[in-house]
Amino acid sequence: MTVTYDYAGKSVLVTGGTRGIGAGIAAAFHAAGADVTVCARTGPGRPGHRFVQADVRDPEQVERLIGGFGRLDVVVNNAGGSPHAPLEGTSPRLHARVIELNLTAPLLVSQRAYPLLAASGGAVVMIGSASGARPSPGTSAYGAAKAGLHHLARCLAAEWAPLVRVNTVVVGLAATQETADHYGGRADLDGQAIPAGRMATPEDVAAVCLWLAAPGYVTGAEVRVDGGGEVPAWRHLI
Repeated sequence: MTVTYDYAGKSVLVTGGTRGIGAGIAAAFHAAGADVTVCARTGPGRPGHRFVQADVRDPEQVERLIGGFGRLDVVVNNAGGSPHAPLEGTSPRLHARVIELNLTAPLLVSQRAYPLLAASGGAVVMIGSASGARPSPGTSAYGAAKAGLHHLARCLAAEWAPLVRVNTVVVGLAATQETADHYGGRADLDGQAIPAGRMATPEDVAAVCLWLAAPGYVTGAEVRVDGGGEVPAWRHLI
């Protein structure tokens, strides 16, 4: 069965929407008929998307970004990420910037977008991570920020109901341009680490975003897009 969505006449913002998962999400909403705006610190968006250069960690740039909308139906807080950064020996400033990008920025964007979303009966979709739901060695600040993001979404869902729905997509191992660097260049993780036998694709994540952003009853939920989680290490010992 193929599920289709009609977002014609809807205004959608995807932060970090010029590459990777964000680009896949933006493309899916565009294909469903939405007027899509993407933002990022650098680089233009794909044809068919309005592009606004903005660093969503900066409140003044968030004000400029959201101030450019007359209507807003969906915000997908996708901008995020982290380099491999063990806690020991890494600068405090790097950890602070990681937390700002993955937790503070979605809060700022959602807060500023709220009046427009409330007027349209809209939705916020947070792009979370499995790193925020289990230990994340080597990216502790990122994992802690994503755990905070998951909780932020639940808080906003309760605070803003019934006008605005807020949900989270918890993404596991994903196949993007950054995959090789993040997973040490390993190409054999799919079958060994993921029950479904492959990493998530941007299209997998986008499909859930389309569903969560559509009018409905679901709010405060976390939908895992992780192919069944991660295979426990002890399975490789037997």
